[in-house]
Amino acid sequence: MENVKNTWAMRQKKNTIRLFVWTAGWTLSLALATFGPKFLWQGNSTMTVLAIIINLVFGIGMIFANKHHLKGLDEMLQKIELEAMAVALGVGVVAGISYSVMDITNLISTDAEISHLVILIGLTYMAGAIIGRIRYK
Repeated sequence: MENVKNTWAMRQKKNTIRLFVWTAGWTLSLALATFGPKFLWQGNSTMTVLAIIINLVFGIGMIFANKHHLKGLDEMLQKIELEAMAVALGVGVVAGISYSVMDITNLISTDAEISHLVILIGLTYMAGAIIGRIRYK
């Protein structure tokens, strides 16, 4: 029994590290695609397209690493993660569309920025995951 626990823990650690590596790669490549045209290659379109393609590749890798990570969790953690993701998706879609409509109809004085929506989704997911862990403890 102890050997099974150790094997599961080692596999979980490996999945978590894999997810971290892909997420870090995606984050760094996003920074490169965002700031590279201004600070590194002065608007060179070819370099910008290449940076965006690299970011997409890391993003796809991150999605698959996240899926693999989730499949390796026990049933309770899968349930917690699924519920947190469902709430985050719902909040993101509903709030994002409302935010966009407020921008289109000029109810807000600034442009709707995707970064605001990403932050909202991230915070909603984290809150859902924390609440889920407390609730199912």
